[in-house]
Amino acid sequence: MPEGHTIHRLAAALSELYGGQPLRASSPQGRFAAGAERLDGQVMLGAQAHGKHLFVPFGPQADLAVDDEAVTWLRIHLGLYGSWTFDGDSQFTAPHAIGAPRRRVGERGEYALARGGGSALSGLRGEDPQAGPEGVAVPGDPAAPAPLPWQPPEPRGAVRLRLQGEHGVADLTGPAACELLDAEGVAAVRRRLGPDPLRPDGDAQAFVSAARRRRKAVGELLMDQSVLAGAGNIYRAETLFRTGTSPFRPGNRVSEQRLRAIWEDLRPLMEYGVDTGFITTVDEQDVPEPLPSGDQEAGRWYVYHRTGRPCLRCGTPIAEKEVAGRRLFWCPRCQAR
Repeated sequence: MPEGHTIHRLAAALSELYGGQPLRASSPQGRFAAGAERLDGQVMLGAQAHGKHLFVPFGPQADLAVDDEAVTWLRIHLGLYGSWTFDGDSQFTAPHAIGAPRRRVGERGEYALARGGGSALSGLRGEDPQAGPEGVAVPGDPAAPAPLPWQPPEPRGAVRLRLQGEHGVADLTGPAACELLDAEGVAAVRRRLGPDPLRPDGDAQAFVSAARRRRKAVGELLMDQSVLAGAGNIYRAETLFRTGTSPFRPGNRVSEQRLRAIWEDLRPLMEYGVDTGFITTVDEQDVPEPLPSGDQEAGRWYVYHRTGRPCLRCGTPIAEKEVAGRRLFWCPRCQAR
């Protein structure tokens, strides 16, 4: 399942690509036909994320405030199988895909959107044939033929929702949730979620208080979206290692100072994920040189997916255990308490 930084990255990309534009909306699959009909012709007013939920407001005109009663909200949760794919002409700078299972954001061949928060592939159809390797037009033969007009591709797979602007399309497939809400409906969903370290309104004290009220192990609490919104299995494992916290320690026995350290550690790690599309948590001084054969993860992660390999700080073999249906990774020595 995509972690929270991916949804914030998606929100920024959608805002940049479509913000302020009236869009065509359709449901090629048919399962969201009524919702798409309501959105068709509406203006996207931006997009925002809270944890792993994407909220996109639409209205009849671009100058509406998002709390206006005329605004309709699209809520999407990608779940395990949801994904957005994009295609467009040379003026449509977009990631090819965001989500699962085609998790390609940040791979070679992409470059950042002009204002950050997304990425782009240089091989989209209709691309300017005079564009350089970074997608920037370079001087060439003025007599060269103009690129053929871009045409939206046929939907691939079971497309729940297609959003189409002047220069490109975004197709949603396989989401766990895709629904329309009013402002109160959005507020109700958000009340069920814990604070999100990537949001300006993210409240560290709310996270600390929620964790310290529970006897459940902190390694489980970090995956509980009602306690902390956005962190997934990788961020859970890595921040617990980085703060020297045993994943098995009950939340009510973890100090407020240590819980705040977890929050303050997560925020820059997740911000880096938004900026780059990568989850990278190993401090530069801890990266082995050269990387051990068969352990490429040592350049990105301290413990995640490194079962049996030596801890980058103490050399103890990394341990693994299934907890609440998810694989948990930790260093028995560095995280003894």
